[in-house]
Amino acid sequence: MEKENNFKNKKFHFIAIGGIGMSGLAKYLLELGCTVTGSDIKASKYTKKVEELGAKVYIGHDANNIEPDMTIVASTAIKEDNPEKIRAKELGLKVLHRSDVLKIIAEDLKPADSSRHFIGFSGTHGKTTTSGLCSYVLEKAGYAPSYCVGGIIPDLDTNAKFANGNQFVAELDESDGTITKYHTNVSVINNLEVDHVDFYKNGFDDLLKTFRTHLDNMCKGGKVIVNKDCNGIKKLIATNSDVKFITFGIESGAVDYSARNMKFTEFGSEFDVYYRSTKLVTLKLTIPGKHNIYNALAVTAALNEEDIDLEKVKPHFETFSGMGRRFQKVAEFDGIRIFDDYAHHPTEIKTTLDSARLCNTNRLVAIFQPHRYTRLKGLWDDFLKSFTAVDKLIVVDVYSASEDAIEGINSKEFVRCFKNEDVTYISGSMENAARKILPLLKSGDMVITLGAGDVTRIGGELEKLHDSAKAGI
Repeated sequence: MEKENNFKNKKFHFIAIGGIGMSGLAKYLLELGCTVTGSDIKASKYTKKVEELGAKVYIGHDANNIEPDMTIVASTAIKEDNPEKIRAKELGLKVLHRSDVLKIIAEDLKPADSSRHFIGFSGTHGKTTTSGLCSYVLEKAGYAPSYCVGGIIPDLDTNAKFANGNQFVAELDESDGTITKYHTNVSVINNLEVDHVDFYKNGFDDLLKTFRTHLDNMCKGGKVIVNKDCNGIKKLIATNSDVKFITFGIESGAVDYSARNMKFTEFGSEFDVYYRSTKLVTLKLTIPGKHNIYNALAVTAALNEEDIDLEKVKPHFETFSGMGRRFQKVAEFDGIRIFDDYAHHPTEIKTTLDSARLCNTNRLVAIFQPHRYTRLKGLWDDFLKSFTAVDKLIVVDVYSASEDAIEGINSKEFVRCFKNEDVTYISGSMENAARKILPLLKSGDMVITLGAGDVTRIGGELEKLHDSAKAGI
C-alpha cells in the first residue's frame, strides 16, 4: 500500500465537516494517517466522531481556521462568500469538491498492483442502503472492504473505513453531476428518475447524458448492473445500445439476476436469487418492503460479479438492520411506534409508506418535511400522490437547505391542495411541531417522519415530551 503512506504528511481542512458525507471522507483520511481539521456551524455526533479519531474541529466558519499548507475540501452547498473559502483562495490553496476527495481515495490510493476493485452504487433511490449493505456483508464475512457511504451503518457504527481488502465500496452521488468523475470497476445503478431539478434543467435528458458520461469513464472491462424493472433504466438501456448491461429485476423477464419465491414477513422477507435459470442462494432480510428485495438483489449481483462466495456472505443479509434514517425505529411509548426515514422524493416516500402499510394494520401517520423549495416546486403534483397509504398526514415547514424561498411554494399551500383527506399543517421549529403533534397521536399508531432535513428530530422530541408529562414535569 505504498501510495497510502504518501498521504501521511498531507493536511486536509473540511468546510462543514459535520455533514454525513464529509465526515465519512474525513474519517477515511484520518485512518490513512492524514492530518485533518474542519469546521461547522455547530457540534454534532459526526463532528465528535472525527474528533475522537484525532481531527481538530472548529465551531463556526472563520478565515483564521485556514493555514497555508492545507488542502481545502468543500461540498456544493458551500457558497463562494464563505470566509474560509475566501481565505483559501487568497492563499492560493487547492479547493477540492468532496467528490474529488472520493475520487482520490478510490483511485489514486489503490495498491500498486491495482487489485482493489471500485464498486459504486448510484441511482435516484436506494444508493445509501445498497452501498451500506454491500459494505456490511463484506466486512462481516471477513473480506476487509474499504468503504465510504452516505449513512451510518448501525451495526458497524460508521459510514467509512479504510482496510486492506480487494473491494472499495462507495455511494456515488448524481445530484450535482459529480458522478462523472469516477472510474468504477463495477457500477450498480438502482433506478433513475427526475430529481434535483435545480441542477438537471432539461430533466431526464440531462440525467441520461450524465450517466452516459459515467459509463464512458468506467475502467476497462468494467461491469454495469442495472434494475430492468425501472422505466428510467429501460430508457438508459434503449439509448445506449453499445453498452453491455447486466440486469436484475423481479417483474421483468429475461434478466440476468432475479428474485423468486418471495415470502414477506411483518418486518422482512425471504426469497431465492437466480442467475438466469440457476439458483444461487436463498436470502432472508429483516428490513421490510419489496424495495429492500431490490436492494439485496443489486448487492448480490455485484458480489457475484466480483466472485465473492455468496454462501459466505449469506448469513449477514439477515442480520443487516438497515441504514441510519432508513425506516429506523427511534421511539416507542404508550403503544405508539415512531420510525424515521430519509425519504424526500415522491417515489421514495410512496415506497416507504407502502412498505409501512404492509407491516401495520393500525393507523399510519406520516410527518412530512419537504426538502428544498426547488424540489417541492418541480415535483409538486408527484408529492401530492405519494401519501395514499396513510391515514393521517402532518406537514411541517420546508427545510430550505440554504435555498431561497419561492413565492407560493410552501407547506401551507401544499396542504391546501389535498381534498377530503386528514391532512394538517404545523409551523415552527421541530420542538414546537412536536408539542402540537403529540396530542394528535393515539395508542396503536405507527408514525413515520419523512424528509432529509431536521424532521429526524421529531421522534426524540415526542418521546421527551411524553416522558416529561409522565413524570409530571
